[in-house]
Amino acid sequence: MTVEKGLLLTSLAVAAALGCTGDATAQAYPTRPITMIVPNPAGGPMDTVARVIAERVRGPLGQPIIIENVPGASGSIGTGRVARAAADGYTLSLGGWSQYVANGAVYALKYDLVQDFEPVGLIATQPLLLVANKSMPANDLKELIAWLKTNPGKALQGTGGHLDHVAGVFFQKETGTRFGFVPYRGISQAMQDLVGGQINLMIATAPTALPSMHAGSIKAYAVTAKSRLATASDIPTADEAGLNNFHFSSWQALWAPKGTPKDLIAKLNGAVVEALADPAVRRRLTDLGQEIFPREQQTPEALGAFQKAEIEKWWPIIKEAGIKPE
Repeated sequence: MTVEKGLLLTSLAVAAALGCTGDATAQAYPTRPITMIVPNPAGGPMDTVARVIAERVRGPLGQPIIIENVPGASGSIGTGRVARAAADGYTLSLGGWSQYVANGAVYALKYDLVQDFEPVGLIATQPLLLVANKSMPANDLKELIAWLKTNPGKALQGTGGHLDHVAGVFFQKETGTRFGFVPYRGISQAMQDLVGGQINLMIATAPTALPSMHAGSIKAYAVTAKSRLATASDIPTADEAGLNNFHFSSWQALWAPKGTPKDLIAKLNGAVVEALADPAVRRRLTDLGQEIFPREQQTPEALGAFQKAEIEKWWPIIKEAGIKPE
């Protein structure tokens, strides 16, 4: 055997061994519990979605998912922890519009929202409802816009974070209206003041708004989605109510640290896709006011493209409005 042939055979053997090692690693993963960082307090909507998904994916993954709530700075603290974590598939981030879009325009982050993460998959979206105190004279969205134009600066919108504040700015931009914003520490307090008449408007999630609407305490004018909500089919979309393209929603997705091997990402994505196909999971998320993304949008590639599109759409609006850290 020549020296050259011997070296070639040795190289092929090493390559084969490395390939087998990679395959074995992917097949074995995970061998211990996985931590899912939720950058919001326990008990909130995002935390609830995380726990529904975590419970279901433990079956296909064969390991429990440990939820760790790391709130603070609109979720940038918990998200930053994932950006710095080992890229071994054992630390994941469940986040959404605030953490993976808005924070990049509001905070001087020490990590890059796109470059420092590997997308795993989109989970669900939660459209918002445009609601008002029941004393508001407008009976539909067109009348509301007309009233706001006739009374510039007189109405007040309560906000509980960047999401509904930006939604309000977007609404003003699309309608040529003007009203003030009243920030609250929590969305529930804002809803109490809307019912009580201290503020006039809110753009809130369905679970926040529907109980007061069903009680007759507030009015609902439109849902900010392309289709009506399954849990409130009597409320028209903004398009149906006369305001085209007023689409805005809170959404949740799963990421891993940059550099996490593609075969591990594929295994995690497969577990999430399986969970989202489970009728029990779908019912639970629907009950929470969530709408599951179509199957073709549940891939890592779709999440990456979706996030970039959201950044391109919302960053100019956020920066133009001068929204500051809370």
